Amino acid sequence: MEAELAGDVASLDLELLQLPEVSPIALKSNLYLVDELFSQFLSIPETGRLVKSLIEDAKAGIALSVTGSSSSSSSSPTNSLPSIFPAGSAPPLSPRSTSGSPRFTKRHGVGPSSLSPLKVVSEPVKEFIPQFYFKNGRPAPSELKEQCLLKIDQLFYGHDGGLQVQEFKSLTKEVCKLPSFFSSTLFRKIDVEGFGFVTRDQFIEYWINNNMLTADIATQIFRVLKQPGRKFLVQEDFKPVLRELLATHPGLEFLQSTPEFQERYAETVVYRIFYYINRSGNGHLTLRELKRGNLIAAMQHVDDEEDINKVLRYFSYEHFYVIYCKFWELDTDHDFLIDKENLIRYGNHALTYRIVDRIFSQIPRKFTSKVEGKMGYEDFVFKSIDLDGNGVLTRNEMQFFYEEQLHRMECMAQEPVLFEDILCQMVDMINPEVESYFTLKDLKGCKLSGNVFNILFNLNKFMAFETRDPFLIRQEREDPTLTEWDRFAHREYIRLSMEEDAEDASNGSGEVWDESLEAPYYAVSVS
Repeated sequence: MEAELAGDVASLDLELLQLPEVSPIALKSNLYLVDELFSQFLSIPETGRLVKSLIEDAKAGIALSVTGSSSSSSSSPTNSLPSIFPAGSAPPLSPRSTSGSPRFTKRHGVGPSSLSPLKVVSEPVKEFIPQFYFKNGRPAPSELKEQCLLKIDQLFYGHDGGLQVQEFKSLTKEVCKLPSFFSSTLFRKIDVEGFGFVTRDQFIEYWINNNMLTADIATQIFRVLKQPGRKFLVQEDFKPVLRELLATHPGLEFLQSTPEFQERYAETVVYRIFYYINRSGNGHLTLRELKRGNLIAAMQHVDDEEDINKVLRYFSYEHFYVIYCKFWELDTDHDFLIDKENLIRYGNHALTYRIVDRIFSQIPRKFTSKVEGKMGYEDFVFKSIDLDGNGVLTRNEMQFFYEEQLHRMECMAQEPVLFEDILCQMVDMINPEVESYFTLKDLKGCKLSGNVFNILFNLNKFMAFETRDPFLIRQEREDPTLTEWDRFAHREYIRLSMEEDAEDASNGSGEVWDESLEAPYYAVSVS
C-alpha cells in the first residue's frame, strides 16, 4: 500500500495542489510532506462531496468535466477543487498562457489588480541616457548653428560662385575663429578639387556638418593641418601656415626681400615647436601633445600682435636671429654642418670637452644629420647629461661633468669651488623630491634649472653666476615672466645688430662683448 501511494504521489501533478507558497521542486524532494498534504486534502468535507458527485456522474454516464477546461465564468462551484486553505485566505492564481490548466482559468470578477504581487513581475523602468560619445564630434546646438549660418550668409552675400583664397581670410577669422594665417591652408582643405573657390555649401559641409563648429580650437587646428589618414602632425604640415605668416605679418615684411632667411626662420620656428611640444621626440605631434602645450596661445598671440618680437614663444624674430647667427659663427665652412671642433669654440670655449663628447655620442638625442660625426642646424639642440640614460641625474653623473670645470678654474687661477659645496647649492635651487638625485620633472618644474647646467659645463656662465650683480638680480625679479634665455636673446640681438651696423659703416669688427654675458649653449639650442 505504501509503495502504491508513493507511486501515486510520484505521478501526481504537484501544481494542481494550488500551493503558490511552496515550490513544486521542494514538494517532489519531500514525499512525506506530500503524503501529509494529500491526507489533509481528503479529510476536507468538500473533497468528499466532490468525489461522491464525480462517482455518481460516472455511473450515470455523464462526461467528466475537468475544472479550468472551459473559459466560461459560470462554471458550477462543485466542479472546483477544494482548497486546503480556509476560505478567503488563499492567494489568487497567477495568469498562464497555456490553456486547459485549472490554474489559468479566469475567475469571475478577478481583474489584473487582484493578482498576487509574488507572481506579477513589473517591467524595469528604462532611464533615458542621452548620447555622450560622438565619433566625429558633438553636433552644434540649433541656436549656435543658426548664428553661424547667419554670419556665413553675410560673408557669402554677393559671391554666388564662391569665395577665392584672398577673400577667405574674413571667414577664417570671424566664423572659424582661427588665426588669420590659417586662411590658405583651410581654403585648400575645403577646395580639394583645386577649383580655386569655395562655395557656401562646401564650407557648411566642412565646418558645420563635420562638427568642426563645436570642436575646441586645438582640435580644429589639428584637423586643418594634418594629412588625410594620419593621426599626427609632422614638421611639413606647419610649413604652409608659416609661409602665409611670413607673407602677411607686418612684423616680418622686411624678410620678403630675402627668401633664404624666410626659409630659415620657418625652419627654426618648426624646430622649436617640435622640441617643446613633441615630448616623445619621434617627430609625430599628436593631438594630446598639442593640447598640453602652449602653441595655440602663441599662434593667437602672434596673429594679434604686430611686433613679432613680443611673441617670445616660438615666433620671435630676435630669438631666431640669435640662434641662426650662433650656428653660423660655429659653422666656419658654411655647409650647415658642425663637428666637435666647431662646437668646442662656442662662447669662447665656454663648454667642457666632456659635454661636447656627450652631445656627439648621440645618446641623449640622435642627430638628424646623415653625415657621420657632424650635426646639422636642426641638431643644434641638446637636453641631457644623464650618462646611463635612466632619466635620473645622480650625484656621480653631476660630479663627472663638474670635475672638468674644477680643473679649468684651477688653470685660470680662479678659486675652486668644491663639488660638495656646489652640490648643496644646486639642491637648494632645484629642491628635488629626492635630494640624492634630480629627475627631469624636478628640472622642468624649476626656473633656476638653467643655472645647474651652467655650473656643470659652461664656465663663463658659472663664473658670472658666482659673481652676479645684485642690480641684475633685482631686474630679473621685476619681470619674472622673462626667462634667462629671453633676456640673453634680447641682449645678444642688440650686440649682433650693433656689430652689423659697425661693419657696414667702417668695414671693421664690432666692439668686444663681455663673454661673461654669453648664454649657455643649452639655452640657445633648446629654446
